[in-house]
Amino acid sequence: MSAPEASAGAKVRVGDRIFSGIATGSGAFVVALIAAIGIFLLIRAVPSLQVNQVNFLFSRVWDTSDPDDLSFGILDLAWITVASSLVALVIAMPVSGGIALFLTHYAPRALARPFAYIIDLLAAVPSVIYGLWGALVLAPVLDPVASWLNGNLGWIPIFADGNVRADSGANVFTAGIVLAVMILPTITGVSREVFQRTPTAQIEGALALGATRWEVVRTTVWPFGRNGFIGGSMLGLGRALGETVALTIILSFTFAPPNYSVFDAGATFASKIALGSAEFNNNLQVGAYISAGLVLFVITFAVNALARWIENASGKEKA
Repeated sequence: MSAPEASAGAKVRVGDRIFSGIATGSGAFVVALIAAIGIFLLIRAVPSLQVNQVNFLFSRVWDTSDPDDLSFGILDLAWITVASSLVALVIAMPVSGGIALFLTHYAPRALARPFAYIIDLLAAVPSVIYGLWGALVLAPVLDPVASWLNGNLGWIPIFADGNVRADSGANVFTAGIVLAVMILPTITGVSREVFQRTPTAQIEGALALGATRWEVVRTTVWPFGRNGFIGGSMLGLGRALGETVALTIILSFTFAPPNYSVFDAGATFASKIALGSAEFNNNLQVGAYISAGLVLFVITFAVNALARWIENASGKEKA
């Protein structure tokens, strides 16, 4: 009997069937759960959107105090959410990449292990602690920097005057730096694991050809781990987009509309929902906040889709 015939006639073990069923069921359950969440948000949001008196996507008004006259738009919420998350990502990505490369290819083992533990422990700090640290400790330190940026680079719209004083500390600039610290362990952890798995043969081959340590990183480690680094960054961005407590503490000191500067304060999608919990006694009022949550849900999916596209594009270029 030939090998293919033997394989075809071999019996599938019961354990394999059970494991295959559990794995398939788990995957299907996760997909169904995500779909159920999306459907729930949509069903609860539609009635409020139908009676909304302003444009939901482009209005800057948010007034849900009267269930019979709802006016709510997400333009300002989207700005504060996206701006603070992008500031965090711009800061955290190079720092996290540098830390991951240092721990995997530069630091001695005796230093790398405890240093990695310290970075990982940042993820265990509660959000409220980050918020208090940002508002009471970090903000006063950043005030001179914010004032200098506003005074010398104010001609650039993003550094122009916001709806709060640049040296107040309660702005997107401070919130972005706090978020950068919060997502640092996520990006660093994923990147470190990927960089460590660079094939040893490639590294030794580059060294044998006379490459310096930096050339080894640039020609072998980075191309191999680039997709993982991007994936870790998108995970960090997802954490930043959904952060609630820390940003509520830092940013929720004004109801003035933002001027689309990093020196704005206000509410993100998540913090707006948290601050509006007192109005959760009417279905239409609740639906307004659920509508904001639905947009955040969609943005998260868009971020993941973008990450997948970047990874696929990088893989094609490498091939």
